Amino acid sequence: MTDEAAQEPRFRDDVTVELVRHAARDSDVLWAARVSTAGEQSLEELQKDPERSKGLINYLMRDRHGTPFEHNSMTFFVSAPIFVFREFHRHRSGWCLAGDTEITLESEGGHLARRTIKELHRLWHHGMEDRLPVSTGGVTWHAKAGKWRAQVRQRGENHHLGLYTAREDAERAVENFREENPSTRLRKLDSVRHNHVRCYDERTLIAQRAQILDVMESGVKQLLKLTTASGKVLRCSKDHAVFTPDGWRKAGELQAGDQVMVGGTAPRPSEALVPPSLRRGIGVWTSMQRKRLIKEQDVCYLCSHMFPRDELELDHVVPVAMDLLKALDERNLAPACKNCHDMKSAAEQGMGKRGGKIAVAKPDVVLSIEDDGEEMTYDLSVAGPWHNFLADGVVVHNSYNEESGRYRELQPVFYVPGEERKLVQQGRPGKYEFVAGTPEQHKTVGAAMEESYRRSYEAYQEMLAAGVAREVARAVLPVGLFSSMYATCNARSLMHFLSLRTKDERAKVPSFPQREIEMVAERMEQQWAELMPLTHAAFNAHGRVAP
Repeated sequence: MTDEAAQEPRFRDDVTVELVRHAARDSDVLWAARVSTAGEQSLEELQKDPERSKGLINYLMRDRHGTPFEHNSMTFFVSAPIFVFREFHRHRSGWCLAGDTEITLESEGGHLARRTIKELHRLWHHGMEDRLPVSTGGVTWHAKAGKWRAQVRQRGENHHLGLYTAREDAERAVENFREENPSTRLRKLDSVRHNHVRCYDERTLIAQRAQILDVMESGVKQLLKLTTASGKVLRCSKDHAVFTPDGWRKAGELQAGDQVMVGGTAPRPSEALVPPSLRRGIGVWTSMQRKRLIKEQDVCYLCSHMFPRDELELDHVVPVAMDLLKALDERNLAPACKNCHDMKSAAEQGMGKRGGKIAVAKPDVVLSIEDDGEEMTYDLSVAGPWHNFLADGVVVHNSYNEESGRYRELQPVFYVPGEERKLVQQGRPGKYEFVAGTPEQHKTVGAAMEESYRRSYEAYQEMLAAGVAREVARAVLPVGLFSSMYATCNARSLMHFLSLRTKDERAKVPSFPQREIEMVAERMEQQWAELMPLTHAAFNAHGRVAP
């Protein structure tokens, strides 16, 4: 156990929401709406005539023209109690794949295999079928009779097949019975939960491996069929994010002639091209930039977590072996925590061999995109830092990533309601309301929760110390434990989330959300309003209903 893990439980009454990445502006809405007339000049239109832009956005919101609000993206980092994420997960933005989509799996030794995402979902939730005989029994020596006894127990019933002088005759009787009465059972194995997918470093485009964290069934959705020049076909929802040479784009935004990134190969770069003396010099120069380019508290560019400077390294985003011209370019340097830096360095060591090929993502031209009906869809969640995977050979993204207690020791941070949290429910379902609790009730709630949290975390630590797997030990932890996740959405899906998870007098349709998820929604709305003030104002003006 680490010192950090062994510390006393900590208690919080608030949530954290941070906008970590975005491509979202009011001009994105205008561009999408005016593409037939103004096209890429929509930003110029916004600056030239703000009132006209405001009017157009209000018109789109009022008449429920929803698609122009989908051409943007926001990624939030959320830290909140686990029970909040159970509500949050129901609002996934709909990034979904058809059931026959083949996912590329990669073993530790680099061997590739493919399974459909529908099959992965079945194996993930129901296990691998392994047929074993269900009958028991066989041949035993009957001392009193002085002979060999043949008997079989099948489906709870004993079948006595007789006594035989020769053992071979008894064994033959058992074999004949089993051949005439075949019976097997299905055993469920857990091996699929250890699978990794092939993913790609989005900066260097080099192939890596990522652990599958979850496989989800996402409901019946409208699908698009995307076909590329190399013959790859991807069937997915229009919101599914596809990797392109210009970054992530929604499948519904792509057109014939655009490019998407697919799995491919490239000549292996050789470290022999970098003389040892030059490599040492690059290392010295990089060390000299460390204090200047890494803040006292900075973010790892790979995992997006905050670390003190002492726990960060300066990493060459594009490895020296791939592009020597970027070796002394400080724009190619970024802070990385030691774990991410070690993992990335290990993955790059294989590039030091002469000759051969390495697996990389390469651009491929889209030939056509067409509607492809409706059917049940699925999605994967994979481990970071890149959260992408190969689907029918095309690099795609997952949309929801929550911290996993299977792969790291969970920290003792728990939720206790603050004094402003209303505790008492009055009325009946559909017409109830919450009112403030008394000081005595708050005291009772706080004491009971803290004591329960301490006992459960002590039990969790005892099991870890005894060598029990984390995925088993975590079962004793309560839903009040803080977890964290990345959630990506567009403005339209965010408005739908806000309409259901905030209580506002301007809303045409009243909502009565649980206070804790409302706290998350309020912080997301505040940050979104700063990015897209005209869209946010129109959302409020038209009853807080998603278009």
